[in-house]
Parts: sequence; structure tokens; C-alpha cells
Amino acid sequence: MIQTLFGSVEPEPSLLEKLKSGVQKTRAGLVNALEDALQGRKEIDAELLDELESTLISADIGVRTTEEILERIRQRVERHQLADAAELKGMIREQLLEILAASERAPAHVAEPPAVILMVGVNGSGKTTTIGKLAQRLKNEHRSVLLCAADTFRAAAIEQLEVWAERSGAQLVRQGPGSDPSAVVFDAVQAAKARKVDCVIVDTAGRLQTKEHLMAELHKMTRTARKVIPDAPHEVLLVLDATTGQNGLEQARKFTESSGVTGIVLTKLDGTAKGGIVVAIARELNLPIRYVGVGEKVDDLLPFDSETFIESLFEK
Repeated sequence: MIQTLFGSVEPEPSLLEKLKSGVQKTRAGLVNALEDALQGRKEIDAELLDELESTLISADIGVRTTEEILERIRQRVERHQLADAAELKGMIREQLLEILAASERAPAHVAEPPAVILMVGVNGSGKTTTIGKLAQRLKNEHRSVLLCAADTFRAAAIEQLEVWAERSGAQLVRQGPGSDPSAVVFDAVQAAKARKVDCVIVDTAGRLQTKEHLMAELHKMTRTARKVIPDAPHEVLLVLDATTGQNGLEQARKFTESSGVTGIVLTKLDGTAKGGIVVAIARELNLPIRYVGVGEKVDDLLPFDSETFIESLFEK
């Protein structure tokens, strides 16, 4: 069951197949490599544990998480609860699922629309494209959507959002390049409330987590939205490029500290063998993954479900 701002929804029938296709590189780098390391091995010795460590770190599971997994394996071996190397794959699968499940949290329930979603991230992460895909997904779920073009630093961002609004049938609130982003947010949230729109998605300027004045601007947008809807934004989604691996984790850490991130959208998962970053984010930051991008088509933004993700990696 996948939790959304509007309640629970059943996973799509094709979600597993789409994910399997999208994580092929990670599967090869993680699960296939695990199987190769375990093939023909009976004894769990130091050499095998070294191979497992290398495999997990190479998939960007993260050093800390890898050490925890290996320590639990050692403890079970010492207690004679684990003796056969063939059992290790199942144990690792079980631990990865446990880590992901521990970070899952339902979004804030929105009793009275509009739900306000603030999208943040660095340039090049795929943020504006992700907004367009999310708008289409919500429209497919019979939700009305208003896009807010609060990235006023790049004229191209406003134009790109206009294209996505037309494509998805979403409404759009925009001002000219160089306008005050908070003023655009105020207009958009007011308009959505007046028009009884279900969801407002706010595009913000790509920013580095080290730029304090841009981070302050995010706080201003939040304060502005709350003048219209006291508990807005209901979600602050950080868009991360999966191909950046551990650098993405550091971005996520900084953004979480400064902008109240409530969930992650991981893009370009199909383009990396380091999809283990999903697990590292969940473990290190205790943040839920809300969506993953597994391709360039409009329907390639998928809601994230821990069990389905792990199944897509480990099941044939």
C-alpha cells in the first residue's frame, strides 16, 4: 500500500515490472555481484565478508550501512545462527528491506485541499521535468493540479513549466523572469484555494545547499504559503540525481538541515549501477523515498514502495 497526500492507494499492477527494468544496472552491480561472490561457497570466512563489503559499498549502500549489515552477519555466525553462505543473500535482502521500511512515513494528510508541494534541489537534478511528470501522475489519479513557476531566475524554467502545464492539462501561475518567487507562491496558493484545486506544485530555483541567501528564500516561500494555508507546505520534496551517488547523500543532508525536507524524489535511477543510494538515504537521513524516476517518458516517475523495490532487485 502506497501512502499519498490524499490517502492510501494500491500499487499499480505494472509497478514491479517497470522497477525491474529501471534497476537493471543496480541489480547487476549489487545482486548479481552478491550471487557471484556466494557461488560455490559454503563457509562464511573473512575473505567472503571482504567480498560482500566491497560489493555493498560499490552499489553505494554506504560505508556505515555496510558495516552494520556485516556486523549483524558476524554476530549471527558467532551465535551459530548462520553457517551456510547460501543464506547470506536472503539475510542481506531482509536487512535492506528493514532499513527502507524504517524510514517510511505517510505524508501529512490534507483534509481540505489544496495540498502544497514544494520541490527543491540543485540544478541538473531533473527537478522541473519531475514536476511535470508528477503533475501528469496526479491528473491520472483524477486530481486537479496547479503549477507554480517560482523559479524566476531562469526564463527557460518558466517556459519549460508552461510546456508541462499544457501537456498535463494543469493550471499555471507565473510572473516574469526576475520576479519575487514568494510573490508567485502567494498568487499560486491563493488561486488554488479560490479555484478549489487539489494540489499546488511549486517549482523553485535550483540552488546549492551552500548558498545561504537562496536557502533563506526557501524559508520566505514557506512563510508566504502559510499566510494563505497555515500548514503549508504539506510536502517538501528534494529531487536528487541517483547518478551522483554519495554526493547526492551529502546534498540531501544539507537540504534537510536547512529546508525541512520531508521526502526524496530520486531521478535517473535507470542510469546508474549505484541505486543502493536509496538505502543509504533511508538509513543516514531517515527520510522516505516518495518517487523514483526510471526513464524519460512521462509515466516513468513511479511511487516508491520498499517491498516492491527490494523485490525488483532480488527476484528473477
